[in-house]
Amino acid sequence: MPIFEYKCAKCGHVMEVLQKSRTGAAPTCEKCGAADVKKLLSGFAVGKATAPACDSCFEGPACGGSCPGGTCPIS
Repeated sequence: MPIFEYKCAKCGHVMEVLQKSRTGAAPTCEKCGAADVKKLLSGFAVGKATAPACDSCFEGPACGGSCPGGTCPIS
């Protein structure tokens, strides 16, 4: 089930709501009880964790810890 974020137009409270479908009725504010809540666009993360990036050389994370001069922060 997806989690949607809503913001109350009356008090500004932001809340997360677990809903079965996007077509379900909007919830009421859990802080003040107002029915005027707006759905927010939220970001989400997908994928697997990656190794720390190397910002000190032109190869970036592909350097494998072998930056010129031996100054790689990931080695």
